[in-house]
Amino acid sequence: QVQVVESGGGLVQPGGSLRLSCAASGSIFSISSMGWYRQAPGVQRELVAGITSGGDTNYADSAKGRFTISRDNAKNTVYLQMNSLKPEDTAVYYCAAAIQIRSWGSWSNYWGQGTQVTVSA
Repeated sequence: QVQVVESGGGLVQPGGSLRLSCAASGSIFSISSMGWYRQAPGVQRELVAGITSGGDTNYADSAKGRFTISRDNAKNTVYLQMNSLKPEDTAVYYCAAAIQIRSWGSWSNYWGQGTQVTVSA
């Protein structure tokens, strides 16, 4: 069994900051890429930022310059530091991880349950 659990969401004023964390646990042999997605009401889920096991990162245009993704491979954890938050960043943020549970097995994407981020005065 594999679990992916996010934490760190909440209510913040415009211009404020939040740090999201996501930890993968369970029967894990290896983790490849990890990423953060978000979904606002009535909108398709979109990639916010991704990071490979080697530390290469990519960001949505809306996140560039404001958000920073990082990971701790020893802890199977990925973080998203969000600064200069705007009301349009309000969404449920989901963590995803590409995980291999056996050395000979295939890779599967595992998702967390999501954490709400609300940016409002």
